Amino acid sequence: MKDTKICVIGLGYVGLPLARLFSTKYPTVGFDMNPRRVEALMAGHDSTLEVADDLLQDAIQNHGFVCTSDIERIRDCNFYVVAVPTPVDSDNNPDLTPLVGASTTVGKVIAKGDVVVYESTVYPGVTEDDCIPVVENVSGLRLNEDFYAGYSPERINPGDKQHTVEHIKKVTSGSTPEIGEYVNEVYASVITAGTHLAPSIKVAEAAKVIENSQRDINIAFVNELSKIFNRMGIDTLDVLEAAGTKWNFLPFRPGLVGGHCIGVDPYYLAQCAKRYGYNPEIILAGRRMNDGMGEYVATETVKLMLKKGIQVLRSHILILGFTFKENCPDVRNTKVIDIYRALKEYNVEITVYDPWANPDIVRKEYGIEVVNELPQERFDAAVAAVAHRKFEGLDVAALLKPAHVIFDVKGTLERGIVDGRL
Repeated sequence: MKDTKICVIGLGYVGLPLARLFSTKYPTVGFDMNPRRVEALMAGHDSTLEVADDLLQDAIQNHGFVCTSDIERIRDCNFYVVAVPTPVDSDNNPDLTPLVGASTTVGKVIAKGDVVVYESTVYPGVTEDDCIPVVENVSGLRLNEDFYAGYSPERINPGDKQHTVEHIKKVTSGSTPEIGEYVNEVYASVITAGTHLAPSIKVAEAAKVIENSQRDINIAFVNELSKIFNRMGIDTLDVLEAAGTKWNFLPFRPGLVGGHCIGVDPYYLAQCAKRYGYNPEIILAGRRMNDGMGEYVATETVKLMLKKGIQVLRSHILILGFTFKENCPDVRNTKVIDIYRALKEYNVEITVYDPWANPDIVRKEYGIEVVNELPQERFDAAVAAVAHRKFEGLDVAALLKPAHVIFDVKGTLERGIVDGRL
């Protein structure tokens, strides 16, 4: 093989940390279609906060890492990694548009002997049946004759500073056994946690899509338990704590399931199953349960207000947190928006306070306002939706009127001040 020069296409939560890591070992170029994103990165700041400024600046200054939106600057690379989003559309069908676009970009620059590796989450068959044909058509080259392919699913956990990319074991694969070994070797040279070479691209794709589907189903189970135990007057977290004393009990907790992986990947797996004539029941049942939890939280909050004699119409409600998970600015597929929209149906006034969320992005993506500073008014109810560390020690009750309701989604507030929780 040629001396490896890497291009990572897509510099988001997945692509940038990987490109930065690769740059410590190989000449690496990061490519993104958004010039403003490229400009900010080359100035040494990652707005997603996945890569610390000092690490990014070190990669640029000492390892020659370059970010660009100019396709000509990636033409001399020979190991292309595609790390673009794979969302679902409004009907929860997989949207492969970003992958097709990235494959078109690769097709314009790929040369004989080069390798393209996909990291985006897909169902089995997408790499070889949907992506590679685009590369072939644009380039005029043929897979396993002129160029080669691989699949190595991303396992980035946004906001997690312990399980960073180099500390997460990587699954790899290739379009031929020899290329599989090569792809594995490239990743193994920077991934300290090690790698696992899968026997085929389809196996690697399937492994990724079931990881988050499994979590989704387990969370759906405890969400359903929460609904049952709430009716029985039993604290769900007390039940889980007691059950957790058994050595093989799985420690899942109820909550909102959003984000770019767990809330999306099961739909990719379900779509694949349907293509093969199988109607997945458990997978989609879990999705329905988890997709309904935002509305459930809103309904329970309103019920608690009515029980306390608090007028719901035109009441003022505070939502603490908007990002899809704690301690990161990622608002993709956040289920807090479901709480917001369900509460709005009761004609209430809502303030969303989240010190992590970018108000401009929230406004553009969801059409609502988020504030980064703690509001000074007093509210009739509060929904603690996201357990940011910045909320620790916050006196929630002090933000509320004497007669109020607090609903704790994550189960992190003191039990004595909480009126309801999952």
